[in-house]
Amino acid sequence: MPQIPELLPRERLDDLQNGFKIIQDPDAFCFGSDAVVLASFCRVKKGAKVCDLGTGNGIIALLLAAHTEARRIVGIEIQERAADMARRSVLLNGLEDRVEILRMDLKHAPAALGRDAFDLTVCNPPYGKAGRSFFEEPDARSIARHEILCTLSDCVSSAAQLTRSGGSVCFVCPALRVAELFALFSAHRLAVKRVRTVHPRYGAPPSVLLVEGVKGGKPGAAWLSPLFLTDGAGNMTRECREAYHMD
Repeated sequence: MPQIPELLPRERLDDLQNGFKIIQDPDAFCFGSDAVVLASFCRVKKGAKVCDLGTGNGIIALLLAAHTEARRIVGIEIQERAADMARRSVLLNGLEDRVEILRMDLKHAPAALGRDAFDLTVCNPPYGKAGRSFFEEPDARSIARHEILCTLSDCVSSAAQLTRSGGSVCFVCPALRVAELFALFSAHRLAVKRVRTVHPRYGAPPSVLLVEGVKGGKPGAAWLSPLFLTDGAGNMTRECREAYHMD
């Protein structure tokens, strides 16, 4: 039977509605819709090896384990507290044979894990641009959301090195930075293959984009139908419920 790890002060146990549970700390950082829709966007073949850069508390790794037949999923996280929560969630769900959480700077991951080692690399990177001023020591949430310990360029570089030729790289990116992401993909020989805009509600502009690139692939991208999270009345849309595997 899966081990039942002890919850630390302020932590809570959330049900992912797919048979799995996740440990979260609302005072630090809890996963949001971006992680869920990114995991749903990924195309994962049976037996694939997957790397999740900046895994946080392990939400994308857990969702991919729940909804795909990936053989091995490695989550990379630099913050010890987040990595510890992710490891305990892996134990809680009995996924030790498929999911491994490593506390590591993602910039060092290619040297540690091997170049061309994965079929898919996925990343929900820090959104805030480098150069923001912090008057106090950055906390866990600031590090997760802003380019304090790594940049978007670092994330794309590591993802490209970790992924085999012909393998895929999937990112979620704020709309304001998508041109930068496309340029970084091109610089690292990642051909953009699929793009999907994500909108908070009907009629609103996209807040983020989901982007898949293929390492060494030929040019030619498919723009998928927009994903609207809520309708005019604030209810989850059908496509959002599908991304959450609620239907």
